[in-house]
Amino acid sequence: MNPIAYLNAVNETANKLKSQTSVINNICDALETARKNDCQVFICGNGGSAGTANHMKADLFKIAELRAISLNENMSLSTAIINDNGWENLYVDQLKRLFYERDVLITISVHGGSGKDKAGKWSQNLLKAINYVNKNNGVTIGFSGFDGGAMKELCDYCLVVPANSTPLVESFHVVLHHMLAFYLQKGDRK
Repeated sequence: MNPIAYLNAVNETANKLKSQTSVINNICDALETARKNDCQVFICGNGGSAGTANHMKADLFKIAELRAISLNENMSLSTAIINDNGWENLYVDQLKRLFYERDVLITISVHGGSGKDKAGKWSQNLLKAINYVNKNNGVTIGFSGFDGGAMKELCDYCLVVPANSTPLVESFHVVLHHMLAFYLQKGDRK
């Protein structure tokens, strides 16, 4: 995609996202409630979304003053879990030791758990974590794209970037997490 076409697609995607105002407001409310109740906010993703999870954790922790934890940050722990218990248990094994009722899980996935490649179905570790939190009285928030995938159905609130382009979806996940962090810092809804 040439640079001007990409910028036009960014503008079009941003305008389409405005239709999800109620989802955005619900996510803001859930995070404000988590902060008020001193709940933890766990964040995770795979591939580029793992980097976004780490970035989001930093911003929610520093700017929004949430008890944010990225489940992607500890490479030694991650490889130990994967080696012993399998990729699909990477996040749920951590949640089993850290999660408390009413905590929040934010999962980030371009395709939301739909699709597959030579390693099998995508993001099954995220879906397993979402199911665990749902069964243990937590709040689940998804950031997805394309058609939202399974996350759209499993999460309490799923913000689906209305684009069928991995670069656009990943870019907007960063835009949206900045929007949330700075909204929560100011605390004024406009």
